[in-house]
Amino acid sequence: MTKRLANRQVPAADPAAAIVIGAGLGGLAAAMRLGAKGYRVTVLDRLDLPGGRASSITRNGHRFDLGPTIVTVPQVFEELWADCGRDFSADVDLRPLEPFYEIRWPDGSAFRASQDPEKMEAEVARLSPSDLPGFRKFLKDSHRRYVVGFEGMVAKPMHKAWETIRVLPEFARLRADRSILGHVKTRVKDPRLRMALSFHPLFIGGDPMNVTSMYALVAHLEATYGVHYAIGGVQAMADAMANVVRAQGGTIRHGAEVDEILVQGGATTGVRLTGGETLCAPLVVSNADAGHTYSNLLRNHKKRRWTDRKLNARRWSMGLFVWYFGTKGTAGMWPDIGHHTISNAPRYEGLLRDIFIRGHLADDMSIYLHRPSVTDPGVAPDGDDTFYALSPVPHLGHTNPVDWAQETEPYRQKVAAELEKMIPGFETRLSASHIMTPPDFRDRYLSPFGSGFSIEPRILQSAWFRPHNISEEARGLYLVGAGTHPGAGLPGVVSSAKVLAQLVPDAPRAVAAESLAAE
Repeated sequence: MTKRLANRQVPAADPAAAIVIGAGLGGLAAAMRLGAKGYRVTVLDRLDLPGGRASSITRNGHRFDLGPTIVTVPQVFEELWADCGRDFSADVDLRPLEPFYEIRWPDGSAFRASQDPEKMEAEVARLSPSDLPGFRKFLKDSHRRYVVGFEGMVAKPMHKAWETIRVLPEFARLRADRSILGHVKTRVKDPRLRMALSFHPLFIGGDPMNVTSMYALVAHLEATYGVHYAIGGVQAMADAMANVVRAQGGTIRHGAEVDEILVQGGATTGVRLTGGETLCAPLVVSNADAGHTYSNLLRNHKKRRWTDRKLNARRWSMGLFVWYFGTKGTAGMWPDIGHHTISNAPRYEGLLRDIFIRGHLADDMSIYLHRPSVTDPGVAPDGDDTFYALSPVPHLGHTNPVDWAQETEPYRQKVAAELEKMIPGFETRLSASHIMTPPDFRDRYLSPFGSGFSIEPRILQSAWFRPHNISEEARGLYLVGAGTHPGAGLPGVVSSAKVLAQLVPDAPRAVAAESLAAE
């Protein structure tokens, strides 16, 4: 029955109509860029708020950002707004953080990351003076990789093999085949510094022991552009993006889940919602996870490249255990805990193997602790604090996956024991609590295997090797977001929409002019 419906003739669509599946930041950025090109855009999202993985929930007066908290390279947002004829700074209150974050180790030592180069050198010298020359070399490495990998590739289409082939000589010179951790080991010897300079791929779902050394470019991004926080959280940024879409004449429908992308004669004709409603458009952009798009939304369409077998053979990013909690009457307490704190397990490489390779839920853990209330008191009731504690864990696709129905509470207790070392007495002051595990990521975001960041960004799962922004499976179908080029992270998903804008022509002039006249 479903297949017969998929092949049923549908009415001809408005040639300037565009449908965006998913109101994540990639989908919202895509809608903004399509709106600027004159398209009549309809954004469909199954959640009740815009933002996707960057949306939020509120519990007992505490607003919790569910996903990203760090804003790097704000220029990608400023450019997006400018290309839509608007001023980003007028819509979003972005605050630079100094220091960016503090990294802590079990021996009591710490490293405070900063945009100030003198402070950074002082931190390195304090931990390991003999590694200072190697650190300086690493910063030069970072800049070279930024020029090739970020300026040269991030916001450019990579759906043609030649675009990847042409950079291979430079990749070879930069030893892109070496992992970021492997590269860092050639520069510094102190194990703490090796962690501090190599952990960044974890923010986008990559294993530092296996993702390419090109990710050294993150150090240059942080040093050049800083690390920021949006007042109101990333949810405020998503809300601002949604407002731009509506101001362009676009529509955003929440509680609207797409069941299938419709294809006729090899071209998209629109989508069908779970309730049976059909929406017609010759242009469909999927901000749903690339795996979900190809395995579920195109389930009745024969795939040429992204078959279920090929998708299942991909390496997926790790899962996440995230505990969102509020504490009562703690504003001003724990003065050594700033906006971002990273607490390391005794093991680094062994824990990475457990998470990414073995699929084993270890007893030890590393924790990223987010305390936005020190920067943005509005996220909590007066005098209270809002936190979230994130621990990387295996995704659900491993052999013998973790049974989170049984493990959630025991693991929460282990997390609490680690947090007690940083914020003693916090459990006696809890005023709100919410937990998300890989099954929640699977069910809320339709993320394959409950992975936190879609397909892992290994070198042979990047650029041309990643699901393309322009789909080879159906004409008129495009992809944006974490699972396509250039990958996860706020700069990545927003840049995927910039790539889209280079691939999609302007809306047909007559229809676009008619739309402007109506406004």
